[in-house]
This record gives sequence, C-alpha cells and structure tokens, in this order.
Amino acid sequence: MPTLLWFRQDLRLADNPALAFALKGPDPVIPVYIHAPGEESPWAAGGASSWWLHHSLRALREDLRQRGSELILRSCADTGAELLNIASQTQADRIVWNRRYEPAAITRDARIKSMLRGEKLHCESFNGALLREPWEINTKSGGPYQVFTPFWRQCLSLADPAPPLPAPTSLPAPQRWPRSSSLEELNLLPRIAWATGIESAWTPGSHQAHALLQHFLRHALGGYPAARDRPDLDGTSRMSPYLHFGQISPREIWHALRAHAADNRIAGWRESRFLTEIGWREFAHHLLYHFPETPLQPLRAPFARFAWRNDAAALRAWQRGQTGYPIVDAGMRQLWKTGWMHNRVRMIVASFLVKDLMIPWQEGARWFWDTLVDADLASNTLGWQWSAGCGADAAPFFRIFNPVSQGQKFDAAGDYVRKFIPELSALSSDWIHAPWNAPPQLLQGAGIELGVSYPLPIVDHGAARKRALAALSALKNQTDS
Repeated sequence: MPTLLWFRQDLRLADNPALAFALKGPDPVIPVYIHAPGEESPWAAGGASSWWLHHSLRALREDLRQRGSELILRSCADTGAELLNIASQTQADRIVWNRRYEPAAITRDARIKSMLRGEKLHCESFNGALLREPWEINTKSGGPYQVFTPFWRQCLSLADPAPPLPAPTSLPAPQRWPRSSSLEELNLLPRIAWATGIESAWTPGSHQAHALLQHFLRHALGGYPAARDRPDLDGTSRMSPYLHFGQISPREIWHALRAHAADNRIAGWRESRFLTEIGWREFAHHLLYHFPETPLQPLRAPFARFAWRNDAAALRAWQRGQTGYPIVDAGMRQLWKTGWMHNRVRMIVASFLVKDLMIPWQEGARWFWDTLVDADLASNTLGWQWSAGCGADAAPFFRIFNPVSQGQKFDAAGDYVRKFIPELSALSSDWIHAPWNAPPQLLQGAGIELGVSYPLPIVDHGAARKRALAALSALKNQTDS
C-alpha cells in the first residue's frame, strides 16, 4: 500500500529522513504538499517567503519528475482532513513527514498525528531540520539553555551528526496519481509585479543551494571572519533561505565543511565562525521550542512594561528606507529590493528602530517576516529580541549602535550605500554616512538637496540615545521598586 510523504519545510530529496523511511519498502510513495496558511496564523508566510515557496515547489516538482514521481499539491483549511482524504483516495496506510518546531506547527502536528492514528494509519515524523533536537541539549539542571556559548559548547562536545543521506535515483510511483492542484492555484506569487529584484537576486532550489555552498567554501570561507561584517563585500554564504525551506540541511553543511577542511588541511573547522552561525540557528530553534511565547512576548518579562513609542510616521520612514541615515536606509532598501539583508546591517537597522525610534521590536519582526525570503520564526525572534535586549543572551539595551560610525566602520568606502541609495552615489566617502555634515557646495555638486532628494535625519541620534537610556532607567526603577 502507498505511503504519503508530506513535504513541509524540507523541500529536498537528499538527506530527507522521512523520504528515506518511505523508501524502505517496495510500495509506492506519493509526495504531497498541502498549503494551509490559515493554520499558520499569525505567522503564515509573508510576501517574499511566498514567492520563494512558489519557485521552490516548482524546483522540487521537477526533481521528483526526473525520478519518475510527482508532487501532489492541495490547498485547504484543514491539513489533517486533507491528508485523510488523500489517504482514502490512494489507499495509503502510512504518512511520514519531517518535524517542524514552531508552536502552531507543533500543536497542529500533534493533533494530526493523533487523528490519523485514530483512523488506523501509521504515522512517523523525523528530524530533518536540525543537528540536534531541541530537547536533547540541556543544562546540568535539566532545563533549556539561555546563553549561546555553553549551548554550542555542549553541541560540539557530542559526536558528529550522522552523514547526510543520498538523494534517491527513483521513487516508486502508484498506478494512478491522485488529483493535484496547479502550482498557480496556490496563489503564492504577488499580483503586482514587485518581485523583479528578488527574481534577479535568487534562484530557489536544492541544486542552487549546493552550488552556493561550494562556491562559498572554495572562495569565501577563509575570509569569512572579517568579511561577514562587510555589507559591501560578497563575503557570506547566503544559505539562510535555503536552510529555512529545507533545500539544504545543516547536516549537509556540517559534512561539506568537514570534507572541505580535510581536503585543504584546515584545522579547527568545528570552532570556525561559519559553523558557529549554524550553531546560532540551532540555538534559535532551541529557544523557540522551550519558550513558545517569545515571537510576541519578551523572554525577559520586565520588558513587557517598557515605554515603547507609537510613531506610525517614523515606522513608515524606517520601512521605506527614508530615515536620513544612509546605512539604515541602504539596508531597508536592500531588503525591499532583494528580500534579504546583510546580517551586520540587520543589527544596525534593528537597533535604530528599537532604540533610536523606541518602536516595539515586534513591529520590526513583523516587517521582516513579510519582506525576507529567509523569514524564519525562530531566527527572526532571536534576532529581534537580541537587538531589543529582552531575549536570551541578548545585547544589553544600553548597547546602542551609532548608525554613522557603524557605516563608517563596516562600509568605509560607502559602496554599499551607493548601491542601494543612488541619490547619494556622487557623494565622497568622507560624507556619505553623514551627508547633513557635508559642505553645501559639495552637496550641490553631487546633486543632493537634503530634505528633497534625500531626507534629513528623522531623529538626532545623540538625543535619541539619551531618551532610550532614560526609558531603560525608568524600567529598572519600576522593576526594583
């Protein structure tokens, strides 16, 4: 009897534990993807992620067809009922999938598993997304970690994860395929053509994920510790959207790095900065699993009383890249144009929103969720709570990035700013990160009229810093009293 293989955020054929389990016998395997955004609320995929998902499903379908199989697509309001329906239509007696760790997904999957087993269907779920399950890494007292360094130290103290599973060369097909919706019927693509910049920047799919990884290992790994903070350089792996959608697994990255280090006699690869970034992804999922309220609530409870400001105009200026601070605006425009932002700049724009503007971090998290192709609930939550100083292992709230000095340090020549803010392209590096300080004749010669062609700063950083620190002091006084 057939096995239903339920794809979710594991859109690959290699190193797919659920697929490997489904192929253990000779029976047909029916790959299924079910689109049920209502079940993901309030964290259904945003616009940029939906674009990525559309093209990822197309790539996965092509990979399956090359192996004599197919991808059955369905759109519904109740995934469990739809799985039961497909199982009934195909006489399948097994349903397998790889686990997800978002709170809504955990609740939904437990309900589905109970319902399917109640109908005498065999169900199995597997870890296809993480190096370690979130419940496998604990402190000495048995609780979850809230500090990254000891968490990752314990992960590294364990044996290497198992080698990745190879992709099958073929999948046994049923005599008759069930009905499938068309990919277009899922309505994942935008109705207005705003995604042209994303299309030129990205190619979703497992093949591209592995090509990018190999290019990074060969050409950028050695310089990664320094280049990773330079938004003007192509110094990062850009693996994040492929990891989120499961088009490459962390085990594949681990063992690719290990093989590269062995071939090139590179010592200390387990402690490398690049592998540590995979560790941060593991830590983010560890936290989300153990603290499921954190996408909307601060982990540090006193911050729920912080005196955030409601300033719709300032939020809109930040979203549009019109704050008057070039490094902030370049980052926000890169995000809108490409669906991605360099990690150093993510920290800068987040600090500006929550500290210079004192707008709640949840507003930034929501905007990133809708505009990032790599929008991941665990990583997004960790990053924003880190920036706001209210999460695990967070940067203290009093650590407030100066957007001018950050730009001068990490984009010294101004190339990153010029790429995404063409109206400043003729300004020299001496002034590009603080154009309001430039001599009027230089601005005129560069074709810049502040307040017209490019905005003046919407807030004075020095005054904003004092305001933020005063709010932090007031919060401490409330907590201590």
